[in-house]
Amino acid sequence: MAQQFVGKWNLIESDNFDAYMKQVGVGLITRKMAATLKPLLEISVEGDHWKLHSQSTFKNVLTEFDLGKEFEETTADGRVLKSTFTFEDGKLIQVQKKIKDGDKDSRFVRYIEGDKLIMEMESEGVKAKRVYERAQ
Repeated sequence: MAQQFVGKWNLIESDNFDAYMKQVGVGLITRKMAATLKPLLEISVEGDHWKLHSQSTFKNVLTEFDLGKEFEETTADGRVLKSTFTFEDGKLIQVQKKIKDGDKDSRFVRYIEGDKLIMEMESEGVKAKRVYERAQ
């Protein structure tokens, strides 16, 4: 099931992403810039080892992890959080836990629906959704 995530994905739709970014503490200028970007997401999987490489004109971010192992993640906007990824029922689940006061916990669920990669995110009741389509 994990292999269905492998490949390159183009962002085509965002819903409530600005509100989510504001909730987790992303500054106004960074939020406005992020709203204009259409990143390319490249996913590779080897066993339990995953790489999520998000590429845009603003910033490239590589997140590399092993399923079930907590690690320190630096987000695109510079926050440092504890992250754990698991794979359950065909969905890639990510839980981010705050390290310092002022930061927020978040939960991401990524799954395939038809030819789309859906990413749903939530922090303290604020939800957002991003939709990607497979790159040609």
